[in-house]
Amino acid sequence: MDYTKQRFERLFKDCYPLMYRMAFSLVENADDAKDAVNQVFTQMWRSKPEMSDESVRGYLLAATRNQCLHLLRQRQLRQQMESELQRHEEEAHDEEREELLRQLQQAIEQNLTEQDRRVLRLHYDEEMTYAETATVLGISSSAVNKHITRSLEKIRKTFNIAKK
Repeated sequence: MDYTKQRFERLFKDCYPLMYRMAFSLVENADDAKDAVNQVFTQMWRSKPEMSDESVRGYLLAATRNQCLHLLRQRQLRQQMESELQRHEEEAHDEEREELLRQLQQAIEQNLTEQDRRVLRLHYDEEMTYAETATVLGISSSAVNKHITRSLEKIRKTFNIAKK
């Protein structure tokens, strides 16, 4: 095959549409299909393989197919790596969350009175209103408010969290 600039441009114009359609049918993405075809032409121009004019079309289609298969393998590997990374991040996040919950529980046990803990448990764990919590514990709603405010302040102080 003759690798003059004019001959190569003609080959590009003649074969690109067919190569693109085949590439798109394999990778199902327009940008990836264009990249695959362009990569084939770039490699061909650089390596200038010896072949007859009759075999060029078959060569280009086979090279395009191979380039698309390579892209698909890369895509699959990238998806597997992203999935694995996401799984590891979720595990690390779960471990961090568990550690924070353990520290919070320890701070509650060490720094709050039994009554403070009961108020927090009813209000946050049982999702009771101040009035419902007050009724269950036999105290006033304002006392529930004071217990929660004081408890949260102690917890913030323990974790050095500024009040917003």
